[in-house]
Amino acid sequence: MSFHSLYRHGFARVAACTTRTALADPATNAQTILRMAQDCDRQAVALAVFPELGLSGYAISDLLQQTTLLDAVETAIDTLVAGSVDLMPLLLVGAPLRHLGALYNCALAIHRGQLLGVVPKIHLPNYREFYETRHFVSGDGTDGGAITLGGHTVPFGTDLLFEAYDLRGLVVHAEICEDVWVPNPPSGEAAVAGATVLANLSASNITIGKAETRRLLCRSQSARCIAAYLYAAAGAGESTTDLAWDGQASVFENGNTLAETERFPVADQAAVADIDLDMLAQERLQMGSFDTNRRRHARAFRRIAFALLPPAGDAGFRRRLERFPFVPADVTRLEQDCYEAYNIQVFGLAQRMRATGLKRVVIGISGGLDSTQALLVCAQAFDLLGLPRADILAYTMPGFATSGHTKTNAWRLMKSLGVTGQELDIKPAAKQMLTDLGHPFATGKSVYDITFENVQAGLRTDYLFRLANHQGGIVIGTGDLSELALGWCTYGVGDQMAHYNVNAGVPKTLIQHLIRWIIGTKRFDDDVLLTLDAIVSTEISPELVPVSVGETPQSTEAKIGPYALQDFTLFHILRYGFQPSKIAFMALHAWQDPARGDWPPHFNADRRVGYDLKQIRHWMGVFLTRFFAFSQFKRSAMPNGPKVSAGGSLSPRGDWRAPSDGNAAAWLAELERNVPEE
Repeated sequence: MSFHSLYRHGFARVAACTTRTALADPATNAQTILRMAQDCDRQAVALAVFPELGLSGYAISDLLQQTTLLDAVETAIDTLVAGSVDLMPLLLVGAPLRHLGALYNCALAIHRGQLLGVVPKIHLPNYREFYETRHFVSGDGTDGGAITLGGHTVPFGTDLLFEAYDLRGLVVHAEICEDVWVPNPPSGEAAVAGATVLANLSASNITIGKAETRRLLCRSQSARCIAAYLYAAAGAGESTTDLAWDGQASVFENGNTLAETERFPVADQAAVADIDLDMLAQERLQMGSFDTNRRRHARAFRRIAFALLPPAGDAGFRRRLERFPFVPADVTRLEQDCYEAYNIQVFGLAQRMRATGLKRVVIGISGGLDSTQALLVCAQAFDLLGLPRADILAYTMPGFATSGHTKTNAWRLMKSLGVTGQELDIKPAAKQMLTDLGHPFATGKSVYDITFENVQAGLRTDYLFRLANHQGGIVIGTGDLSELALGWCTYGVGDQMAHYNVNAGVPKTLIQHLIRWIIGTKRFDDDVLLTLDAIVSTEISPELVPVSVGETPQSTEAKIGPYALQDFTLFHILRYGFQPSKIAFMALHAWQDPARGDWPPHFNADRRVGYDLKQIRHWMGVFLTRFFAFSQFKRSAMPNGPKVSAGGSLSPRGDWRAPSDGNAAAWLAELERNVPEE
């Protein structure tokens, strides 16, 4: 199967369909459903869900019990089964069916010329405008049964799951309308039994505000069940004698809305989305309480297997992917995320200050993003605690490669915030240490190796700790989540260590937006905001290696990769444990075309770049090597700091526990084996 096929990477395309109903005309409705099924097939859809009683119409009252109509329904079922022979989608279609002398409101599962099974509705509404018990009996107690329709004898009951044995994780359950409105929906039992895609065939009529209630029910059920939830409601064509219909069709996944159709349609339409089966499996795997619930409430389900036979080639990708999974492009969501992230940092530090009883902090300020954000958090925490900002002891510590630009920004920031700013030149001490070590630089040679870099990084942290001892404070760490993931920090007496690290849970890509959010919300005086704007526009650099006039300054991203790509990989490794090939497939769709998709607000146009598969593959190899092969020992000894993002943290006391002597062989082999170079 092609690398570019969504089905190769654990995704499945699904559709919630709403059709224009022909009242009491099963033959016409069957043709309408087939036309939509054919359209879904052309779009490589794996599952298509249609409305409740879609073959007969819902609002036909006592016509539901007319023999002529029920005979026509069974004939229409034969038409659908025959017409589905060459179609890929599993079809879930609503129909009234006679069985054992009673009438049931049913969902029929049809696939590639076969009727796979029939699921009856359990909960029949018989209040206000509903009179379903006048016509139907409940499917409760039908487990283990079978039904014969024409030449088809198939499983019948509320205990059916439909499983594609050639697409891992696609296990479908059907429930009908009212079934999801009760305290314990049947789909909950199905989910703990292994169903990953929950479908609701509905004919819910519309009243003011009801659409939002449906949306709330379906979204919450998808979140509670860690599943996809498809909702397809009846629309145009249903009788408006006493009711009206809006044709709401939606696809939800683990609490998120993936696709919705326009309501009150005049024609057939479908909400189509690509659901992530791997993500659902990983979420369930990690959540031990899901399995506990399974053991408490499990009941037997019959699994009906079918061969989906998905396309091997590129069928496109119908899923919104955030370029920056830690930074949503939606303005409202980003505003909320930044508000919460900032306050998590501030309140975390404030509590640590209360607990220690100390009134001072010591922090190194480079003029870069991380130390800037940490200093802003310190200032806000001191304001919250009613402490003077003058007791924030901030030090800029220029080394051999510190630029005038970053040093100027550091001083401007410290002065404008009203903290106690000082300069501590580390070059004399660094020269002495390099001399003591017998390093070639001490004799005038331009040798800028790891020792040269870490002497500077280590001295800065050493000074900060001794200053904290001397001044009666704690050292505030500035290193971020992305640096911890890549091991881009100096171990021990270096920027890996602090008394408390407010940035430990914040990735580099989010820090930039946090600072822009602080600017936009004007949380500090104007002179502070002007300096922040200059800092956030500066190239990311450790500034440890000197450069001559005209030379390009040392670039962090040239060494360890673009933070945009590395944070993308970090999120999907840390949060979901995905395979490298799946992450590469997703990264390609998120990043290959800068003109496609949304960017976070205030993201400069000249930084809107794209990455091809070759670049993605290369930098992912760098990430996997650094993350799995040799950086864990730094994370195993990392200081305290609050978890900020649902994407995870790397604290050995929190989200991530791993051996310090691990290796990256399995991940690199999967990358090499399954991701082409272009």
